[in-house]
Amino acid sequence: MQWSIQQIARLSGTTSRTLRHYDDLGLLPPTSIGANGYRYYDEAALTRLQRILLLRELGLGLPAIAEVLAGQTDDAAALESHLGWLEHERDRVDRQIASVTTTILKLKGGEQLMAEEMLDGFDHTVYQDEVEERWGADAYATGDRWWRELGADGQAAFKAEAAAIQAGLRDARASGTPVSDPAVQGLIARHHAWVTQGWGGTAPSADAYRGLGDMYVADPRFAQAYGGVEGAEYVRDAIGVYADAELA
Repeated sequence: MQWSIQQIARLSGTTSRTLRHYDDLGLLPPTSIGANGYRYYDEAALTRLQRILLLRELGLGLPAIAEVLAGQTDDAAALESHLGWLEHERDRVDRQIASVTTTILKLKGGEQLMAEEMLDGFDHTVYQDEVEERWGADAYATGDRWWRELGADGQAAFKAEAAAIQAGLRDARASGTPVSDPAVQGLIARHHAWVTQGWGGTAPSADAYRGLGDMYVADPRFAQAYGGVEGAEYVRDAIGVYADAELA
């Protein structure tokens, strides 16, 4: 059985353009090309695409993914390692679901809340020591207070906007869209507004914004959100274009 590129794009939540880009890079060649020029993919290609998408979720850039695929030709063995990571993430999310469910039930029943139950699966202070070392205790206290004052809905909206911007920039890079493209610059404008919100309403200057882009490249924790170092470099360059045009 084979599926058309349009079917695969719809089922995987990606685009035909991205799949063609994967083909151009040698990551995912089509199984066959019909007389009408349409690309078709068989089960082996679907398995390969699944591996590519999982590796993207882990934050690897496309060149790194190509190396992994070349080095791990046993699909079943490779997917077993991916499965271990997914199971770990599932366990973490299950703990959070159980924690929130317990809190809801106790709130409705008027029962005593237990901190250990409420915070299981969460660790929002993991960067406290690092922030205080770099920028001082006041910086951490101010940021922590702002985050708590957002409330659950505000925090969720802030995270959702970050995820949407990151996904848009990853897709733009995968599709080969220039950093100066209006669509990319529109995403960067949203990113600048998002950073402004996170900085307590203080918009970063051109130099500060460029410095943030440099930090994305230098720190793998930030780079991971954009698909690895090459993705972070793409975002840094897009930030540079925006800073020159809008903030200079």
